[in-house]
Amino acid sequence: MSFQVKEPILVIGVGGVGSKLAIKAKDSLNSDYLLISNDEKDFSAENPSIHVSTKGVINPSVQLIRGSTYNVSDEIQSKIARYSTVILMSNLAGKAGSAIAPVVSEMCKDKGLVSFAIMPFKYEKDRIFNSGVSLKRIRENSECTVVLDNDSLLESNPDLSPKTCYDIANSAIIHVVESLGSSEISNETNILTTSKDGQNIEDSLRDSLKMLYGNAPPNSVKRSMLYVVGGNNIPVGIINSITNLTSGILNDSNSQIDMGSTSDESKVVMLSSIQGMTKFDNYDPLGMIPQEDTLDWSTPDCSIDCKLDLYQLE
Repeated sequence: MSFQVKEPILVIGVGGVGSKLAIKAKDSLNSDYLLISNDEKDFSAENPSIHVSTKGVINPSVQLIRGSTYNVSDEIQSKIARYSTVILMSNLAGKAGSAIAPVVSEMCKDKGLVSFAIMPFKYEKDRIFNSGVSLKRIRENSECTVVLDNDSLLESNPDLSPKTCYDIANSAIIHVVESLGSSEISNETNILTTSKDGQNIEDSLRDSLKMLYGNAPPNSVKRSMLYVVGGNNIPVGIINSITNLTSGILNDSNSQIDMGSTSDESKVVMLSSIQGMTKFDNYDPLGMIPQEDTLDWSTPDCSIDCKLDLYQLE
């Protein structure tokens, strides 16, 4: 089943990366936007924003930022109240993204919520667990979740720098956002894959498929949308070739091609609907426990100052 985007639309950017994506996305959708972060440097005075204060703690934990987000929950809910569709942008490799995004997604779960989540590199070991926990909650709260894995992008292109990976990931996300009004997106978990710039279109498709199968087994891919960036500049014979190749791999009835982009560069951006396990389910060792068997599922892990006067008992 496809997700239906209804106006009015609000794009919410969480943290530094999410805020930058939200500002770009709102121009593409002609929508309103809201930035949320614990770091005031992530937005300027002219941006509609909500600051999550950690009360002077300059190196807050994910749990402290998350607990502080609940202190501004009424303000967040008042900002999102009148919108039919919310698009949530977050980088789960960052503290702000992994802390705030699950809380915001919980507030938006009764609306049409599309969540875009960026996952960390493998070497960011201290961020793997928190990103997995946050993604599980975001998926539960969202009608549609789009996940892009920085680590799989780097594995397919080991010569890339982290900054280049970030730029490629952000560009792929914005491309999907721009196409929301013209193409379908599944009401499930979707894996977003792409390739580095400067490749021919066949190599770009190969790297996109390699990235996809690094995130999920082939039999879990139920449907794929192939966005051919700069498709108007590519010979028809090559378009037919990659169409036949994609149909053979993914099943003819489950693959579609979108040629809507007018970019000068030529590359493939692939959005694949997944049913079943992904590599991200292993990021949280307890993630296999069903929600109904989790006693404290209703509220994610957070740190709060209860100001309790506890006395020693003798």
